[in-house]
Amino acid sequence: MSESEFSIIGQPLPSIDARVKVTGEAKYVEDLKMPGMLYGKTLRSPIAHGRILRVDTSKAKRIVGVKCVVTAKDSPRIKYGRIVADELILAEDKVRFVGDEVAAVAAVDKDTAEEAVAMIRVEYEELPAVFDPEEAMAPGAPLVHEAANNIAFKIQLSRGDVQKGLGSADIVVQERFEAPMVHPAYLEPVGCVAFYDAYGVLTVWLPFQKLFPVRSLLSRALNMPAGKIRIIQPMVGGAFGGKIDQKPPAVLSLLALKTQKPVQMVNTRDEEFIAGRGRVASKIDLTMGIKKDGTVVAKRTRVIADNGAYSSNAPATLNTMAIRPDNMYRFQNLETEAFLVYTNKLPSTAFRGFGNPQMTFALESMLDILAEKAGMDPVELRLKNVSKTGDVTAHGWKIRSGGLQECIERASREIGWKEKRGKRIPHRGLGIACMIHVSGGRTAGNFDGSSAFMKLNEDGNFDLLIGEGDIGQGARTVFAQIAAEVLHVGVHNINISVADTAMTPFCDGASASRITFVGGNAVKAAAEAVREKILDVAAEMLEASKEELLVKKGTVSVKKSEGRTASFVEIASFALNRKGGYPIMEKGTFDADDEKVHPQTRYGNYSGAYPFAAHIAEVEVDVETGKVNILNYVAAHDLGRVINPMAAEGQVFGGVAQGIGYALTEEMTFREGKITNPSFSDYKVMSAESMPPVKPIFVETIDPAGPFGAKGLGEPTLVPVPPAIANAIYDAVGVRMKTLPMTPEKILRGLEELKQKS
Repeated sequence: MSESEFSIIGQPLPSIDARVKVTGEAKYVEDLKMPGMLYGKTLRSPIAHGRILRVDTSKAKRIVGVKCVVTAKDSPRIKYGRIVADELILAEDKVRFVGDEVAAVAAVDKDTAEEAVAMIRVEYEELPAVFDPEEAMAPGAPLVHEAANNIAFKIQLSRGDVQKGLGSADIVVQERFEAPMVHPAYLEPVGCVAFYDAYGVLTVWLPFQKLFPVRSLLSRALNMPAGKIRIIQPMVGGAFGGKIDQKPPAVLSLLALKTQKPVQMVNTRDEEFIAGRGRVASKIDLTMGIKKDGTVVAKRTRVIADNGAYSSNAPATLNTMAIRPDNMYRFQNLETEAFLVYTNKLPSTAFRGFGNPQMTFALESMLDILAEKAGMDPVELRLKNVSKTGDVTAHGWKIRSGGLQECIERASREIGWKEKRGKRIPHRGLGIACMIHVSGGRTAGNFDGSSAFMKLNEDGNFDLLIGEGDIGQGARTVFAQIAAEVLHVGVHNINISVADTAMTPFCDGASASRITFVGGNAVKAAAEAVREKILDVAAEMLEASKEELLVKKGTVSVKKSEGRTASFVEIASFALNRKGGYPIMEKGTFDADDEKVHPQTRYGNYSGAYPFAAHIAEVEVDVETGKVNILNYVAAHDLGRVINPMAAEGQVFGGVAQGIGYALTEEMTFREGKITNPSFSDYKVMSAESMPPVKPIFVETIDPAGPFGAKGLGEPTLVPVPPAIANAIYDAVGVRMKTLPMTPEKILRGLEELKQKS
């Protein structure tokens, strides 16, 4: 299908969910009400580390309206976890962070549940705690779990010969970069409703990203068959990785099983910060060497990442940190040692970009440092080393569509890079940073695919059943566009199901920027299969061969015989209303052409497609206050093909906003393991009025494996933002920021240090 034939793909269509959202018709989990519904509340540990000596629930149980109080002894006490099984539904012998779940209550209303939680008495023996991952690795440090040196997960890998590479370098630089834990700050707090019915099925209404993987976790934690657990996704009020897995579904399911009543539990905003899960904090030591011409000859990396008290998604995040950014350049000599370390802080997990933003901040800052020492323009240094279409990277990634060079060139032209750097304005600067990401990955066993069912209804419209779900990023609209393009109908003719583990086919869910690429391919395959079945039936009706038929605007016609047409309504009726009739219903499956990466060497083609980006920030720094004012921002993205320009621009605006917050204002701060800024009044996220002008640029490389050539976009939009701003700050005032967030106080300290050196 050539581009001129597209009628739906590439159109800037509004979200198909827009109307129900703005009218309030959309139902989020807190809107769900059921007869006899109870309300759940969790008791959390007030200390960072301690033994549980006694839990007294007697007073709580005597309160009128309390229907159930549960502790660890009421649960199966089976450890579970996405990668490392180190977590129980409720703490049994020890608590490991301030906020650890100890007991839970189900009551007739929220006030009664809160009163009951306050009446539970827990006696603790406080234990020494550890809050810094480097200190946690030291000999004799308190152990959070029975893991040597508190190391939960470790990665070691080597490519080429780093020592030889460094020896051949003209310039070698070593630096440390640090990034803190930050919160996804989704507007809808984590919540769920659970009900254990008379058929023995536990149904959980859950606004999470990956329903089938969560079902597997619940199956293990509750010691129930997965087929007896049904998870339905209501509307999702933002997720950004933070709703892949958290504790509330397991705790609430336990209450539902005990009461055999529907139970609802929704976090308060304080609970979101106290026990919700944020981005993995990291300390990154980089040593890099380059030739005078800018060729990077070696990179040595050491990462110490803060796991928090339980592992969640942090091991996979560490893997991303250790490997992903290397692949955007033609690096050959690489050595990486990465440690994920237990501490007595809240667990860390996925957040938009996984571990990519942390390492990209370090790498892209380091490239600017090296460029200056080599006397090169930072843009030229990147162009010298960039990965291109056809490359196989040092880690085995196959770049089948690589538009990073064009992203760099177009972003540079748009911002006026050469002109502005040639005519300096005091305290103003430009900074560039690049990024590579994935469009899915072969991590769930040996699966990196998706499935979809599609059927033609008697009214000529189509039902699309897919379990990928929509977490607010516009997946339903993209799926509707892909199906509509294949079937030559409007998006309004495509009815899309909610994600439901009992009704929709197995899918891995929203993560790794996989939905458009992986889910979209499954939808395209299902639509193509239905289209073929429609043509089979139409050929019989119209007494013509399939090759003679044309599908257009909800009808099938014989190309060279005017008047011989059949509408989709007529075709559906013909297929059904006869002896041996059948509905026109087909499935579509897709599994990406990538590889299961070797668990030790981590070598292999991780994803089916790789999006790229180059961002450039123009800033002005107030040297009296240290405040950074972003004057202009350009974000050039290689996303394969644009399915929906309106949605794509929205992703860029949202990702850049989150990235600016990560760069300049956001940090979860702790005192003795307890978060000290658990609210939006103290935890500062970007607001609409504080956003700079953002110019999205889309580079369409038309990936050979993507649906109509599309790749992922959602996560890449955040990844390069902090280093682009950091490099711009240095260009403006000469202060190299190596620790996030880059606050006015840190910039002023840097300016003072420059004065003292001069």
